[in-house]
Amino acid sequence: MSARPISHCLRARSLFRQSQNVQGFSTRSSLRGGTGHGDHYDPPTGWLFGIKPGQKYVKEGWETMWYYGFIGSLLAAGVAYVFKPDTSIQTWALEEARRRLEAEGILEDPDKVKK
Repeated sequence: MSARPISHCLRARSLFRQSQNVQGFSTRSSLRGGTGHGDHYDPPTGWLFGIKPGQKYVKEGWETMWYYGFIGSLLAAGVAYVFKPDTSIQTWALEEARRRLEAEGILEDPDKVKK
């Protein structure tokens, strides 16, 4: 007779257990997300972004700072990308091969001035 693994026993026990909360659809406000802070839903007004035609949009205080910060960080990342050092294995191998060929005399040194 083979022994049953412990996982089978635990799985069988969990099938016989009754859940503590037998209400399927609760009407309690804490389960429905009601926290007493009022309605967070803005009904649709029919206007794009809620601004009526002819009305000027008033920027909020954080918007200008966010735009400058976002564009500035993009520019800084672009400059860093352009000036990053070339660390690829292909560049290293090409330079190493050139140095070895120059040392063996097969390739002439391009920096050497001919007289």
